[in-house]
Amino acid sequence: MAEGGADDESRTEDASQRKLEEARRQGQVPISREVSNWLMLAATGGTVLLVTPSLFGPLQQSLLRFIEQPHAIRLDGAFSEAALDLLRSAAMFIAVPLGVAVLAAIGAPLLQNGFVVAAARIEPKLEHLSPLAGLKRVLSVRSVVEFGKGLAKLAIVGAVAAITLLPELDRLPMLTSIDVAALPGELQGQMLRLFAGVAAVLTGLAIFDYGYQYFDFRKSMRMSKQEQKEEYKQTEGDPHIKAKLRQIRMERARKRMMTAVPEASVVITNPTHFAVALKYEMGAAGAPKLVAKGADLIAARIRELAKANDVPLVENPPLARALYASVDLNQEIPPEHYKAVAEIISYVFRLKGKLNAKGS
Repeated sequence: MAEGGADDESRTEDASQRKLEEARRQGQVPISREVSNWLMLAATGGTVLLVTPSLFGPLQQSLLRFIEQPHAIRLDGAFSEAALDLLRSAAMFIAVPLGVAVLAAIGAPLLQNGFVVAAARIEPKLEHLSPLAGLKRVLSVRSVVEFGKGLAKLAIVGAVAAITLLPELDRLPMLTSIDVAALPGELQGQMLRLFAGVAAVLTGLAIFDYGYQYFDFRKSMRMSKQEQKEEYKQTEGDPHIKAKLRQIRMERARKRMMTAVPEASVVITNPTHFAVALKYEMGAAGAPKLVAKGADLIAARIRELAKANDVPLVENPPLARALYASVDLNQEIPPEHYKAVAEIISYVFRLKGKLNAKGS
């Protein structure tokens, strides 16, 4: 118990969407029985109020034959026909509300959580056959709470029924003097008052119980920080491994970039903080392309490679900073830098003897 309490205390974080989805696949969703009971009562009561009056008429007529003139009933074919007629009317009177109640019982879970398919809930499990496991479920805290809620609900509903019907007890002796045809209407009025009182109570219970079930479910789904870390590793990967892979990719990209420096036409520097290497072929279509760039140590390495391979170094701090910030690797320089870069390329080519002093 102590371990379980400590474990519960460590679960301080809200459940992730992944855990909630997994719980839903397992059929673990918040379900309120009180909502189901309320929906069944509301649907059945509404059916009784709206539909059964039309069904009660034939039933009443069938009953009146046996109540008003019992002495005139003869045990012959006419009696059998009257009895069958009574049974049919009674069956229709009961079947419609009963069918609505069944549909409401099926629809209540759908109303609360939508359509949930959980094959794991119907798989046979050996622990379900264990008497000890069954006893633990019966004696669990949740079962005790549900039992207490059931007793409280019975007490509340019983109290409401008593409050509704006790004032009418004085009228019971008067029912013997009421005409038989008017008796169903009198009983219907009493039932409607009882239904209204019980429905009001169950509405409050359903709202409270749904809130409690939702809160209890979310609490049971809480996660510890360690569980969140493990889930993140499973879904997103180990952050240490991802950082290592990112570092490896950057090193490989840097090596590829450095191999392009000896082939560059010019390296423009800050002169110490930034360095960008540009490549341009005479007569080639398009603008000069940035083949390498770096800051600080990488910039120093670019300058070293440029010197070792006789690639001209040109100091132009504003241009070096602008190209470093706005141009990606293997991308042509943007039009706003054409003029400045063209002047540098022309200067470099003149130095190499590819252009004469006139630029021709």
